[in-house]
Amino acid sequence: MKKLFTLLPCMFLAVWAFAQKGSVSGKVTDAVSGEALFRVSVFQEGAPNGTYTDDAGTFTLDVSAGNATIVISYLGYKTETRKVSVSAGQNTTLDVALSSSALQGEEVVISASRKAEKVTNAPATISIVNAKAISQLASFNTAELLGRQRGVDYVRSGVLGIGINARGFNSAFNPKNLQINDGRLSSLIATGLPLGALSTTIKEDVERIEVVLGPSSALYGPNAHNGLLNTITKDPRVYEGTTVALGAGNQSVLTARLRHAQKLNDKWAYKISGEYTQGEEFDFTDTVYSVANGVEFAKYPEYLLNREFNHAAGEAQVYYSVNKKSDIIVGYGASNSNNIGNTNAGRNQIRDWRVSWAQARYVSPRFYVNVYNTWSGTDSTYAMNRRTLNYWSYKNAKNVDGTAKFTESEARAKSIGTFWLPNAAAPNGGIDLARGALFQDNSQRFNAEAQYNNAAGKLFNYIVGVQYQNDIANSNQTYLIDKGGDIKIAQVGGYAQLERRFGNLRAVVAARADNHDLYGFNFIPKAALVYNVGDNGAARITYGKGIAAPTILNLSANIFGGLLLGNGEGFTVKEVDVTTQQVVNTYEVAPLKVEEIQTVELGYKGLIGKKFFFDANAYYNVSQNFLSPSINIAPDREFFDHDNNPATPNIAKIVGYATQRGRENISQFTTTTPITVDPNAEQGANTVLTYVNFGDVKTYGFDASLSYSFTSSISGMLNYSYFGFDLNTDDLANDGNKDGKVNESDLPINTPEHKLGIGVNYTGKRLFANVFGRWVQQYDFFSGINVAAKTNTDLIYGGNQVIENKRVGTSFNYGPLGGFFNVDLGIGYKFGKYFTVAGQVVNLFDSEVREFIASPAISRLYSVELKVDLPAFGKK
Repeated sequence: MKKLFTLLPCMFLAVWAFAQKGSVSGKVTDAVSGEALFRVSVFQEGAPNGTYTDDAGTFTLDVSAGNATIVISYLGYKTETRKVSVSAGQNTTLDVALSSSALQGEEVVISASRKAEKVTNAPATISIVNAKAISQLASFNTAELLGRQRGVDYVRSGVLGIGINARGFNSAFNPKNLQINDGRLSSLIATGLPLGALSTTIKEDVERIEVVLGPSSALYGPNAHNGLLNTITKDPRVYEGTTVALGAGNQSVLTARLRHAQKLNDKWAYKISGEYTQGEEFDFTDTVYSVANGVEFAKYPEYLLNREFNHAAGEAQVYYSVNKKSDIIVGYGASNSNNIGNTNAGRNQIRDWRVSWAQARYVSPRFYVNVYNTWSGTDSTYAMNRRTLNYWSYKNAKNVDGTAKFTESEARAKSIGTFWLPNAAAPNGGIDLARGALFQDNSQRFNAEAQYNNAAGKLFNYIVGVQYQNDIANSNQTYLIDKGGDIKIAQVGGYAQLERRFGNLRAVVAARADNHDLYGFNFIPKAALVYNVGDNGAARITYGKGIAAPTILNLSANIFGGLLLGNGEGFTVKEVDVTTQQVVNTYEVAPLKVEEIQTVELGYKGLIGKKFFFDANAYYNVSQNFLSPSINIAPDREFFDHDNNPATPNIAKIVGYATQRGRENISQFTTTTPITVDPNAEQGANTVLTYVNFGDVKTYGFDASLSYSFTSSISGMLNYSYFGFDLNTDDLANDGNKDGKVNESDLPINTPEHKLGIGVNYTGKRLFANVFGRWVQQYDFFSGINVAAKTNTDLIYGGNQVIENKRVGTSFNYGPLGGFFNVDLGIGYKFGKYFTVAGQVVNLFDSEVREFIASPAISRLYSVELKVDLPAFGKK
């Protein structure tokens, strides 16, 4: 009886909501040719559901009774908005002819609210890289177009490597921008890093990329901290046919790509795609330093550096139409990659890194279900810095008579796992110290999501969903604490969004509750007010919270033989007075918790007349509990005076020792020594690097873009971004490296204050061309061991003053990043129905473009491409 009384109100609400429905049906055609348009998006403005046109261009949409605004949107066409009056239980006819468009303000997006809406009405700062721009790019690397979006911090580390960030706090190991692809997390399991060059999706299968700036965690979960990058691939029923692309460029780049899509009948369709790309990185070798207490003992070029890269990838998906409004989509993708990757501890030689996924989705106007598994694997990737130091420790080892202690082959074989530490008391004159350079991975991640949307009559629209994630990481004990087998971490989250209109004002409230096996419960709210200004503009105010969860690597790392340990359990540190040999202090290092950011944003976007589209936003962020770079949690202090010789290391009065990780002795993870002269004393490690939370900072900024349609063929764009921050240098909670002082190296802002982009696009019947210029103000960048900064002799980093073109700590400082104006040029021509030839020059004027640490300057890059577009089998 109790259950009956619980269900009765729900049943009544469902029946009442159904009784308030009517429908709108009609046909959508091309305004010039009159041809029916297939798969056009049709939805009621403000409602959570929508539909698509069929082969004949017809549609039927269930809508709330009364006055309704219907939005008709199709890629490359002007979005049409029509007001209709609908009676309960009755149908209203609406036929629409769409005209082509060159302005982004006409497009429809789904990422900001998890539903279709005009970009002008989205309650977030969002921009789009559309299929036309992608198809005209004469490069295999779609990510190059992201540098043309406002507010995006775009960095390039070579021919292949591209990194994306938004609104500060970039690093060489950055998982704070969530990237998804057709509803799948596009990131590695253990590190949380974006797949980037490991992706399985080819350029020709991307319909659009939606870029959302600011926190999106309320709807998308942890790590949508700074923003969201949502890649949406092409529907084979809309984009039928076969595309073959062949490309070449300098740096020995060769690429071949294939996509084929076919609609078999009203029920079945499929698509397949594949790519093979190879090339060679710029001629750059990083220097590896052997340093202790700021004193340099030796320097070496990276050992076994291989600049060649290659990437093979493929995907296949099958679409089954349950009915005109519902689809089941299943797919599989895989890739294998070899390249160079940048990290906070130097560069990695990525060798045969394999990524694969399997996915099943159910998509309908009301329900969405998504289940997928991701696999990641490598057997022979290694850290070049660590392997270089290991190798030379064996090459430099000598016997008593001065002869080499190890052969070349022995030094090479041992360099992958150990470091030679001379010790006269040892039987062989030294010991093989565990300092593994090898990274192996055999990890997987399971994800499931279910979502439902509806409208409670005219009261409000709602979206509710639940997500589950189970990470299973395994490094074969090469870089994780996984001696006992797989590391398994599960998390579950639920989200809800309510939306209601009050005339021209739309109120949106969203919230998420997450529970994680290690960092516990988090509540993440979001709210927005959007005020429509006419039919083509909207002003908004948005509040959002974002979180960046520690990755499995942050929590459970065991790198270089325990030199760096993850902080999922906390540590105990004891300090010993070297004179009295007594423990004088004991302190605890707390385990990691999530980073948090809270944002308030004001924005306006809209069409001004028929030519201008303007989009601007101003934001203010409060960030706290930053995840530090790796720091030594057991530092020495109170040094004795040395003999005024800067080459002589200081001798500490107080020596720190990490003695426990959680409840386990630190000797379980790394090499230890007695913490006092008593050989029976407790064991400890004088150097243990890990991650800690610290500090808070206020950041603020402004982004603006202006697009202008000169003609139906020519458009121009202008982007500008400003970023600033307020750091309290008197608050030692902001002391990220725990050296007792707060300065710019503690908080990794790593973002230029000013950025500017300007471009012009031309698209004719056959000829197309574009030119884009990007100016980035000079800025300092600190990330792990890496430094790229202007001279500042008052700033000590890694034990050394920060000086340009000098070694700082264990890396070479080439000076600050940015400070360039870069111009890219693209041009192409369509021959007949099927052939397109295009070319591109990146860095047209060969400017000095330094965009990332431990990386070469990006010199001029050429690429040419031949593309053949053939119709689907049996079609003209």
